[in-house]
Amino acid sequence: MKGFIREFKTFLNRGNVLDLAVGVIIGGAFKSITDSLTNDILMPLLGLLVDRVSFSDLTLTVGSATIAYGSFVEAVLNFVIMAFAVFCIVKAFNRLHRKKEETPAPAPKPSQEELLLTEIRDLLKEGK
Repeated sequence: MKGFIREFKTFLNRGNVLDLAVGVIIGGAFKSITDSLTNDILMPLLGLLVDRVSFSDLTLTVGSATIAYGSFVEAVLNFVIMAFAVFCIVKAFNRLHRKKEETPAPAPKPSQEELLLTEIRDLLKEGK
């Protein structure tokens, strides 16, 4: 049991938990923004195009069951918006990461021994 607790402390001290917590909190806040964008802006505009004020009013009654397919359309659109935003963030991060990799490290200065050997080689090529 002590090994498990020690491993858990190591896990917590790595910082991954804090990064994950920040990601979850920001993700939750971002979800509320995309929900509002979908429900308050995009869906009313799309509703005007199909002569409906709200997609959530779109239902289908089968027997005694009511299927709210308008709410499903809103959820799908919300997912697409969220997926597109995450795609853009990952794409920007990858581009930034790639630029860091492409920047070559400066060549190390040759040592005194390498400079001397290069000079000897050049003299031998000249035949002196």
